[in-house]
Amino acid sequence: MTRLRLSPIALSRSRFAVSPLAETLSCLIALHRGRSEPWIARWLARHQTGYRDWLADNEVAAGLLPLLAATKWLPDFVAVPPLDGVRTRLADELIVVAAHTDAEIAAMTGHAVAASWEPCDTDWLHLGGLGPRVAAMLDEGWARFVAPDWPRRRMVLERDIMHRAGLLAAYGWQHAIKDMTPTSAWVDDDAILFSHQEFPDRWIDEDGLIFVPHTPGGGSWTCERPPHYALVYPARGAAAGQDDGHPDVISRLLGSGRAHILRELTRPATSTQLAQVLDLSLGTVSAHLAVLRDAGVVAGSRAGRHVIYHLTDRGESLLTLLATRSR
Repeated sequence: MTRLRLSPIALSRSRFAVSPLAETLSCLIALHRGRSEPWIARWLARHQTGYRDWLADNEVAAGLLPLLAATKWLPDFVAVPPLDGVRTRLADELIVVAAHTDAEIAAMTGHAVAASWEPCDTDWLHLGGLGPRVAAMLDEGWARFVAPDWPRRRMVLERDIMHRAGLLAAYGWQHAIKDMTPTSAWVDDDAILFSHQEFPDRWIDEDGLIFVPHTPGGGSWTCERPPHYALVYPARGAAAGQDDGHPDVISRLLGSGRAHILRELTRPATSTQLAQVLDLSLGTVSAHLAVLRDAGVVAGSRAGRHVIYHLTDRGESLLTLLATRSR
């Protein structure tokens, strides 16, 4: 088993962050695999042809991305810990990527190839100037496939952080990290179980651990640049705004818009967050919330300048009852 071991000071300094680079990696991996969770099927179909055309024209992408999609060990030159919390910028992350030497990238790629379940072409390593080339490739991947949808994706990430920060404040890190990944659990009083694979434990001290959600799929990985360490995990609610096209009891009773909002409020959210995640206008969301409030299934509470909406006991009971009847 692989554990992330945290000293007492590391626990006190652990925090959440948003990483455009992690989101880009996750999107590119999903595009290369061509299959993933049902809720990104439309995004995948929309970009699949463009991705394949881009791959054919970019030698670094054609060499590196198949490896990233088929390895159990992401090379450190692309797995960069975000250091500016929710304000982290892709440009700053790519500066770190570009600073790697050819020798460093070749060595890190060798580790990833050894952990790959498919043969990988490494001819691209002979191009030279690899750090800037990889950074430019990731920047282009971001612009093509992530940036157009970034406001909605970012809202999903921020909602996940808000949800887990609430768990942290109420119950501690043991509850905040529960179900982050398929294996994550608090063990040995000072460690997070990261993987059942036999890799060395990571010892995290003064800088703490950075928790980074991403939206496209179920993968998780660590970013290691001692003393900085990050754990990238799939965000809850990444399916938001997607519709499988099959009407159900909840949608027939409430209408699809209010049904989506009711389901989304299994985790509290502001009206702005709901509008972004569900790709609805703020006015439409506000109107749906007014109806749901009048019915007593949703309530709002003020937190600073924001009103955060949540399900009432009646709303939770209604959702549970109708979900059961939909099966």
